[in-house]
Amino acid sequence: MHHIAVAGNIGAGKTTLTTLIAKHYGWEPHFEDVEDNPYINDFYEDMQRWSFNLQIYFLNNRFNTIMQIRNSGKTIIQDRTIYEDAFIFAPNLHAMGLMSTRDFDNYSRLFGSLNTFIQPPDLMIYLRASIPTLVNHIQQRGREYEDSIRLDYLKRLNERYEAWISTYNKGKLLILNIDDLDIHNNPEDLGTVISKIDAELHGLF
Repeated sequence: MHHIAVAGNIGAGKTTLTTLIAKHYGWEPHFEDVEDNPYINDFYEDMQRWSFNLQIYFLNNRFNTIMQIRNSGKTIIQDRTIYEDAFIFAPNLHAMGLMSTRDFDNYSRLFGSLNTFIQPPDLMIYLRASIPTLVNHIQQRGREYEDSIRLDYLKRLNERYEAWISTYNKGKLLILNIDDLDIHNNPEDLGTVISKIDAELHGLF
């Protein structure tokens, strides 16, 4: 039983990779539940009003997911991680003035408490992508609530992702440059990714 996690900015291709890799290995995929999120639409309409609510919702969901993965007895590949909420999205909202210092401090203390119970994934896969690639993917999938995402928001997130991943030391890490890969349409690219995952997993089993 192992926990594989896929991290990356909005539009990096986490869901696509998670789907294809789960199918290849026979793992169970776990996806971010976007459709049933009660805050996501409101958040993109008024980020300042709903940022704290949204981040608490994600934090609770992600923590429960980690507990379920560890107790499942299965190998599960997870689309997005709790670390991205805590180290990228919440701090970014605070820095942009879209989450108050009071709310951010409250959020950070809660994450700190939950983090003492969390086991990191056995393998973290980080999808690195440029802004044009992210925008292209976002436009292709056509989620209505993502229409209002600004380029500077994606850029800020990308900078935070790179800062976070450069210091990530909780376990095995595989970085994939999505600008150079088309795993959805090119079987050779998918094969390359699978070979890299195999190389990492030999150290796990």
